[in-house]
Amino acid sequence: MKYTPPSTSDLARLKADLRMTGKQIAELFGLAGDQQWRKYTGGHEPRQMSAQMLFFAMARLELDEQTLQAILDRMRAAGAQIDLSAE
Repeated sequence: MKYTPPSTSDLARLKADLRMTGKQIAELFGLAGDQQWRKYTGGHEPRQMSAQMLFFAMARLELDEQTLQAILDRMRAAGAQIDLSAE
């Protein structure tokens, strides 16, 4: 697999296009808060977005609720504990 992560400007544009707050975009990506999101979009050495993290967020945007729940159920069956609404 070859993967090139989105640039900081790509991520900033995504946030703007989605019209999300820092807190909302952080939640979409499964981050602890907007301060964590800023680590991917700024600073001296911004973090690179992993393919898995980007896939997770884009899947949440694209999948219908039933499909997303089926995936979460499969994750739980594999032993994971996951609640996307929990902080």
